[in-house]
Order: sequence, then C-alpha cells, then structure tokens
Amino acid sequence: MKSNVYVEYQGQQTLMKDVLAKVKKEWTAAGNKIKDIDTLDMYVKPEEHKVYYVVNGEDETSGSLDL
Repeated sequence: MKSNVYVEYQGQQTLMKDVLAKVKKEWTAAGNKIKDIDTLDMYVKPEEHKVYYVVNGEDETSGSLDL
C-alpha cells in the first residue's frame, strides 16, 4: 500500500515525505550518514511553520526546519 501524509494549515499543504527528505539532507550536510539514523522523531508545528526533529533521541542531534 502506498500512502501520503499531508499537514494542512491556513491554506498551505505540506507533504511529509518532502519534510523527511529535507531532514535527511540537513543531516548529511552536517557530515553524518543516513545509515547512522536509528530513530527520527519529527514534531510538526504548523502555527510556527516549523518542523522540529530529534535523531536517535539525542538533544545534540536535534534541529528545526521551515515548512
């Protein structure tokens, strides 16, 4: 089964797989490898137009992106 998850807020729509791709790109741009990600938690805050993320449950590997 193929599925898509969208976040809609105030007339804007964001596809979550695109957000995931941005997080992975930021992770690798910082010199990390995708294979080193065991867990990825993303917190969507549409009212702030942000996604906050934590890699492997560690504060030092957290960050945020604009939606």
